[in-house]
Amino acid sequence: MRVVAGEYAGRQLKAPRGAHTRPTPDRVREALFSILGPLEGLRVLDLYAGSGALGIEALSRGAEEATFVDSHPAAARAVRENLALVGTERGRVFRAEALSFLRGAARHGDTWELVLCDPPYRLANRLGPALGPLLRPVLASGARIVCEGSTKHPLRLDLPVLAERRYGDTSLVIHGA
Repeated sequence: MRVVAGEYAGRQLKAPRGAHTRPTPDRVREALFSILGPLEGLRVLDLYAGSGALGIEALSRGAEEATFVDSHPAAARAVRENLALVGTERGRVFRAEALSFLRGAARHGDTWELVLCDPPYRLANRLGPALGPLLRPVLASGARIVCEGSTKHPLRLDLPVLAERRYGDTSLVIHGA
């Protein structure tokens, strides 16, 4: 797994040990970031971060800062290692359950312009109804939310759909705030 483009292009990233994460393939990340376009100055939230590859790709392509959230210790450790590998201090890592993190972020008035959401596929069907209402308070004006999931069990939010793509067994749905 590597950073596809931008400032950190070609840098190798580590995946967390264990079966809890499923890194987004390079070709899917490349397609996603082509769809998203310029990211300069954006604040990014990478929920269910896993290795942090999506958020690090955003940083590599000009995002101002990224917040990474994952509940698994191995994933949080992998994100910290990957941020060190690319040599950036523009990332914050939180070991927390995503829904709890969003509740706290809303209480603190935190907002993001881009949210990358790649939960375990087995959670996607039941996660959408809970996730959508918790995302609304943390979305900046004009924010976009990327949901990655299985084509059989895509993550659906009750937010406007801007784009939807399929790449093999992977579904990408981009929502607007």
